[in-house]
Amino acid sequence: MKIVLVSRIDDEEALRYTASLARDLEDLGHGVTLEEGTAQRLGREGIPFEEITGDLVVVVGGDGSVLLTIHQMRKQVPVLGINWGEVGFLADLEPDEAGAFFATLKDGFRVERRMRVSLSVDGKHLGDALNEAVIVTERPAKMLRFGVYVDGIPSERFRADGLLISTPTGSTAYAMSAGGPIVDPQIEGFLLIPLAPYMLSSRPHLISTGRILEVTLETEKPAHLVIDGQSTFELEREAKVTVTRSSEPALFVHTGKPFFEKVNYKLRNL
Repeated sequence: MKIVLVSRIDDEEALRYTASLARDLEDLGHGVTLEEGTAQRLGREGIPFEEITGDLVVVVGGDGSVLLTIHQMRKQVPVLGINWGEVGFLADLEPDEAGAFFATLKDGFRVERRMRVSLSVDGKHLGDALNEAVIVTERPAKMLRFGVYVDGIPSERFRADGLLISTPTGSTAYAMSAGGPIVDPQIEGFLLIPLAPYMLSSRPHLISTGRILEVTLETEKPAHLVIDGQSTFELEREAKVTVTRSSEPALFVHTGKPFFEKVNYKLRNL
């Protein structure tokens, strides 16, 4: 099996663990390649994110490391996260669980597809988000006015500090902190959550991916669109953001841990 390893590069222990894991996987007969940044820190040669191919990508890090990997890969490859962060909703295995799991890889693995959202502004595609896209003001303490249209019909207008456009996968991330519900990732929908809305009647919405969703900036204030915390784009005044389901979902290795069991454990052990 061809396996690519990605590590946090700001943590020496994570890098040492990744180097040890590379040796263990090679001893098991797998072909191992290192991502370029990881390889440089370990004094080896590697490949950039954009050239990652193979059967499996193993990410040693937190959710940010997993998001970065998925965001940078040109073609999605199944990802397995080993948690080297604080919570790790996207990292199914703890470091001491990895050895037993990799011993079973010769029998193959199941893949879970996770919906991503595709963001376009005035017809120009900007990127895909696995967790969320957030529209926020360029200047702190300034509110924006939003219009939400579903199938071309005005659904809501409100003022708020910002707007989260989340996937079900992202419902346990920023969206949860902003007061949104935890959504089963097997559901495919767009979760809209106003950030600090001016009116108490502005509530989260869960909208089917089968509908046409558009968000308009109905304000003269400049704003930014941030995708998965990885890419930031300046929005022109009165920009229109079109939200669709991405044609290429993220792929995750299924480790046998039920989603709600994982959520219960993570939230009780922060």
